[in-house]
Amino acid sequence: MKLLKPLGLLLSLAMAASAPALAQNFPSKPVTLMVPYPAGGLSDLIARKVNVALAAELKQPVIIENLGGAGGAIAAQKVLNAPADGYYLFQGSPNELILAPLAMKAVKHKPDDFRLIQRMAMAPMAIVASKNFPANNPQEMVAEIIKRSKAGKPVNYASVGIGSFYHLLGEEMAKKLGAQMLHVPYKGGGPILQDLLGGQIDLFITPYGAPHVAMAKEGKTKFIGALSPQPQRLIPEVPSVDQAKELKGFHYTIGSGYYVKKGTPEPIVEALHRALTKTMFDADFRNTMTAMGQEVGEALRLDQTDQVYAEEVKLYQGIAKSIKLEAQ
Repeated sequence: MKLLKPLGLLLSLAMAASAPALAQNFPSKPVTLMVPYPAGGLSDLIARKVNVALAAELKQPVIIENLGGAGGAIAAQKVLNAPADGYYLFQGSPNELILAPLAMKAVKHKPDDFRLIQRMAMAPMAIVASKNFPANNPQEMVAEIIKRSKAGKPVNYASVGIGSFYHLLGEEMAKKLGAQMLHVPYKGGGPILQDLLGGQIDLFITPYGAPHVAMAKEGKTKFIGALSPQPQRLIPEVPSVDQAKELKGFHYTIGSGYYVKKGTPEPIVEALHRALTKTMFDADFRNTMTAMGQEVGEALRLDQTDQVYAEEVKLYQGIAKSIKLEAQ
């Protein structure tokens, strides 16, 4: 028993001594980006642009793995099941890491199981509707939602999963209107767009980009309102939700970034942070993000990321509490 303390000290010293070597040798094999939604959605498109620039920085292949389901929890758990060695990065947002555990009893991970490395993009948001939805602006949408709620035939809206940010926004909107709305959860944005095109879905509160704009211009879908107080660059003709007095101030954006399993050695975290930060300033990445309608996030110093993530946890847990979200 007396040998335990010296042995523990020796192990600690050995780990500390090996830290620079970890950074120097990392990565020595391909790195995987875990995307918690199927191919074809906005998250997947972002990953397919990040991986090119990130691979150039890391000088190793960067593989994209799409694994949808359970509000992103399946992909998140796969990262947690892997060693904390930096070879699995989770591409996500508060949706998957903060809200999913609050909404689903089956989700076992907690926000503090992960560490934010860098926030890459901020996405503007809007309400998109099926082309046949009988409203073309926020005021008409509000009237339709209230009318159908009173008739017992509620307007439906899609989200990328129970407890996702978009689910919560739909619940908050219904609460503001004093109306019933029917939530239809999916595994990702790609399948939602298919059903939106087919008319099975009425509304989708979502981050948007160039693909959404193209579909609206072709008359396949339509924008109802932007979740911002001023006109947006890609959709300047779309009114703010403020047009409807019931939705005044219903303004939101959402950030996405890359996370590692908590406990990943600091030298590896620092190496990933450097590579991701350089990726943010890659001209091709920035141009593509702008064309997609995404705003490249502010480059955070590594000493800022923990604080930013803690603030997000507080904010989103507060939203969940305000609508009385209960785990199912």
